[in-house]
This record gives sequence, C-alpha cells and structure tokens, in this order.
Amino acid sequence: MKGSNNTIEAIDRIIEMAWEDRTPFEAIEFQFGLTEAQVVDIMRNTLKRSSFNRWRKRVHSGISQKHLAKRSADITRFKCNRQRTITFNKISKR
Repeated sequence: MKGSNNTIEAIDRIIEMAWEDRTPFEAIEFQFGLTEAQVVDIMRNTLKRSSFNRWRKRVHSGISQKHLAKRSADITRFKCNRQRTITFNKISKR
C-alpha cells in the first residue's frame, strides 16, 4: 500500500471502504494505492467465507456503485460526510 504499511488500522479502513456500496474502488486506489484485485484479495483473506461471498455477489450484481463507470450521475463524491471523524482517512484531512 502506498504511504502506509499493512497495519491493522489500514486493513480495517480498506475493508470498511470496500464494504460501503457508495465508495468506489477508485477511491481505495487513490487513498491506499491498491487495485481492485488487491482489495478483493484482502477481503477474501480477512472476511469469513460467507461474508466474502455476500460482499462479492453484491459488488457484481449491479446493485453496488463500486465502479465509477456504473455510478449514477448524482453520486459525485468519494466519501460521506461521516468520514471526517475517522482518523486514518487521508482524504478527509485535506
């Protein structure tokens, strides 16, 4: 990961961002330097099998907005307003 080592906090933040439907993979790549495939590997190796399967199904079902190309035009930001309180979020510290 760019700019950080594989700390528990960083992994937790990546999982949290990946689990949110409105946070695109591009935001994770921007913040942590991880490709979608690397995020999928982290999710696969960290989550329980059933949780990973549920997440993976949701991401690829068309319901999720995880890819910017699939997002509707009214979603224009990478983060929600609640992320300001998360201390490990580099984007909110700008």
